[in-house]
Amino acid sequence: MENEIKIALIKGDGIGIDVAEAAQAVINRAIEIKQLPKLAYCEIEAGARYYQKTGLDIEPDGEEMAEQCDAILLGAIGLPTVRTSAGTEIMPHLRLRERMDLYAAVRPVRAYSNTPQRLSDPRAAEIDLIILRENTEGLFYTASTSGRLQIANDYEVRETLRITRSNTEKLHRFAFRLARKRKHQGKNALLTCVDKANVFKSMAFFRKIFDEIAMEFPGIETSYNHVDAQALDMVRRPWEFGILVMENIFGDILSDLGGGLVGGMGMAPCAEIGDRNGLFQPSHGTAPDIMGQDLANPLAGILAGSMMLDYLAESRNDQSLADCSTLIDQSIERGFDEGRLRPCESGGDMGTQAITEEVIALINETEA
Repeated sequence: MENEIKIALIKGDGIGIDVAEAAQAVINRAIEIKQLPKLAYCEIEAGARYYQKTGLDIEPDGEEMAEQCDAILLGAIGLPTVRTSAGTEIMPHLRLRERMDLYAAVRPVRAYSNTPQRLSDPRAAEIDLIILRENTEGLFYTASTSGRLQIANDYEVRETLRITRSNTEKLHRFAFRLARKRKHQGKNALLTCVDKANVFKSMAFFRKIFDEIAMEFPGIETSYNHVDAQALDMVRRPWEFGILVMENIFGDILSDLGGGLVGGMGMAPCAEIGDRNGLFQPSHGTAPDIMGQDLANPLAGILAGSMMLDYLAESRNDQSLADCSTLIDQSIERGFDEGRLRPCESGGDMGTQAITEEVIALINETEA
């Protein structure tokens, strides 16, 4: 069908399988209750399990299949015990980022009611920020197929950090558009450039381009913070921030810190966006030690699925898909408000299946 929405589904490894199936179930129910056409899923085998069986990290033509879909829904990939000859884990999704130029990783950090507050200050309940992580360059450049080690032997390894004008301009424009969207929603739209511009030329360049792009968006309030100071402020005053835009490895680290502030990585979704495609996944790993035990918190995967629907709504100019995303988000918020969502991850009594079923029940009630 010409208007059919095609989703590449990569369940991956460990609890990635559990949370991907949970996200799929919730998305399907939201689509169904809004009386929209079903999504067409194209399941693609990839990850450490597949590597163990075949010696490949993704099935033949899997990258092409994913690229031809409207979006990618990913569980989680990698197992600590399965490594390449270089000693690194199996990570085909890094190639997908590079191939599709998914340069902007959107990682929301939001506190929900009735969840553990890691900070004693009551204002911690107001945390609602976004870490915008550059996703294809920075220190991760070496891990890409185009990146390269300068020196690698038993005495020394040097790896390349790369910041380009073309990519950084796109990232900062994305950041300012995202800030403008949050401003229209009545949320904190302060946009902070997080770098280490006092030491590194690459970071000074990153900030310089930020200032240039800021001239195109005069209505957006901006600020700066060095990454070490930002780590401190993530603990000291995270409720004061709106959007934090930063280099790849900085975003990788600070987004995990953000997840820890609001209940754990099971509450940390991620959208990786490019100009032509998007990949959506939880920010957590595969946690193989609890795979199949009904202990994983699926909410990061479910929230990533909601972000996928919102992305599809914008890319296809379809408000009904945005309504599905809102329905999922509001159901989760209500579930926490009413004490109906209690993940094991944060000391509750609900595992993967129970949380998934409760979110679906909340969706049903909201639309009743």
